[in-house]
Amino acid sequence: MSEAENLSKPVVAIVGRPNVGKSTLFNYITGRRISITEDTPGITRDRIYAEAEWRGRKFTLIDTGGIEPFTGDYIKRMMLRQAELAVETADVIIFLLDMKTGLTSADDDVAVMLRKSEKPIIVAVNKADNVGELPPEAYEFYNLGMGEIYPISSIHGLGIGDLLDAVYEYFPEELHDEQEEDVVNVAVIGKPNVGKSSLINCILGEERVIVSNIPGTTRDAIDTLVERNGKTYNFIDTAGIRRKSRIEENIERYSVIRSWTAVDRADVCIIMIDANDGVTEQDTKIAGYAHEQGKACIITVNKWDTVEKETGTLEKMRKDILQKLEFMNYAPVVFISAKTGQRVERLFELVDFVFDQASFRIQTGMLNDVLNEALAMVQPPSDKGKRLKIYYMTQVGIRPPKFVLFVNDVNLMHFSYERYIMNTLRTNFGFEGTPIQFILREKKQE
Repeated sequence: MSEAENLSKPVVAIVGRPNVGKSTLFNYITGRRISITEDTPGITRDRIYAEAEWRGRKFTLIDTGGIEPFTGDYIKRMMLRQAELAVETADVIIFLLDMKTGLTSADDDVAVMLRKSEKPIIVAVNKADNVGELPPEAYEFYNLGMGEIYPISSIHGLGIGDLLDAVYEYFPEELHDEQEEDVVNVAVIGKPNVGKSSLINCILGEERVIVSNIPGTTRDAIDTLVERNGKTYNFIDTAGIRRKSRIEENIERYSVIRSWTAVDRADVCIIMIDANDGVTEQDTKIAGYAHEQGKACIITVNKWDTVEKETGTLEKMRKDILQKLEFMNYAPVVFISAKTGQRVERLFELVDFVFDQASFRIQTGMLNDVLNEALAMVQPPSDKGKRLKIYYMTQVGIRPPKFVLFVNDVNLMHFSYERYIMNTLRTNFGFEGTPIQFILREKKQE
């Protein structure tokens, strides 16, 4: 994402009953199998949304899973709710049907729900043998009364271009509001019931966001503009990111998407941790996602007023947090109470600080002076008699700070040496509260 591009991307949801090919279409459009496990911190397993691009416009694509009528009323209601959440989030909906099975009563049920959304709906009929002139069996889908029918094959990629052209026509206009450039977007993220809404209410001094101890009360990402010391901040209160479990995974997964998309458009993430729970596995995943996305972060330990304290309690917890979130040891840690207001104002100073650190640029000459000194102090690694050479580096981006390193062979760069260079940059230039990203490029010596 470029420095100027901090706008929310359009969201497209693929909706339909089970076994019509939604995941196959999703994987084809995004160009990769999202279900493949990636061994990096954060939410990388079984992603059901991903970024895609068409005609130069990036968008977020959601795979909603199957909407299936259940006999149990509660489960049916919850499964319908999951699809509704995805539909509410989307700017455009792809309603996927199956040419082979024809129109079913389950398709009619889905169509009723989609009509109520009043969102643009593109009807795609999957498993077509060819595209072009519609086969006779396709005409029954016009009985839905939803306009044009797009025959596709998600396995073979037939007709996908025409489908995406139709989707593209409904993308919201790209708005570049100059006033927005002066606003710092702050996403408040964390697992349910950690105090995110309470924090925003404390900052506002009013009960604008519903506060409840029932996890999942905040279904939407709610934006709230706040002014402090002549600066404007947009606080995004996200739905609580709940740990996956069998039924809850389906119920909650689409409200979680809103939290991830809030992170995507944030400049700074306040990662809230419950002082009584410490860092949980879910906290690690949440923090990992923000880290992956290159966001400036503040680790905020809430409910500090409820913890029994002895000498050294705070430092002991700070050390434990940074140990468990070792990939984010660059982030400042602050202990607050959203209930009493303790240290809440300090968050504004930290938001400004990490935002500035993430926006910092270093002149190439100064950068390479530091690099050469680092190379002289610790020799680069070698493999089978061939030694890594780093010719020079240059900064190519901010938020997060991004650097290109020109080397003789990218395969010779060991992660430990990359970390050494990264730590050298932090020692010399700060970059507190922000990830640093490296891009390796090979350059043959003249």
